Amino acid sequence: MQVRMIVAGIVLGTCCLRATAQMPMGSAAKSVIGAKAEPSKALDDMLNLLEDELMGAVKAMPAEKYSFAPSAAIFAPSQTVKFDTVRTFAQQATHLAQANYYFYSTVSGMKPEVDVKAIGEMTKKDDIVAALAASFVFAHKALATITPENAFVTIKGADGMQTRATVAAFGVAHGYDHYGQIVEYLRMNGIVPPASAK
Repeated sequence: MQVRMIVAGIVLGTCCLRATAQMPMGSAAKSVIGAKAEPSKALDDMLNLLEDELMGAVKAMPAEKYSFAPSAAIFAPSQTVKFDTVRTFAQQATHLAQANYYFYSTVSGMKPEVDVKAIGEMTKKDDIVAALAASFVFAHKALATITPENAFVTIKGADGMQTRATVAAFGVAHGYDHYGQIVEYLRMNGIVPPASAK
């Protein structure tokens, strides 16, 4: 459990540093050093960065490549790693949509108005892109429910996180974990991830 908390903290810290490094100067200039930030706004800024990078990546992969998954055939013959349980690109994206509903319904108590389980069965690019986009809309609404008063109140959490703020942050950290995999899938298919092309 402590290892998971440490890993989550490291990932969250990395995401925050990365977010700070990528913030436009205009946005950073508006911040008043020493002023208290609303937790919902701070967490929403992190989610916006993840959303921008993920949505760009899922839109960049051609529809015919949504069934792609790395296989042993791609790597050196001497490699002993097994690839039979590796997700396809489509499964990576649908998993992220489902995870957004899971984490952010935990944060807010809101119930998704979609069949979250059915998202996992999607295979067509347009459906998956729309489902992922809708899951981010839901996540942003959920983050808006976080206040200074309730951000760090203990709740029935998720994945070892026990407050609204930590569950929300872990949702972003989890998203970046899969974004890293999606980037590799794009590169294996000769596609430069849009965030890397900026």
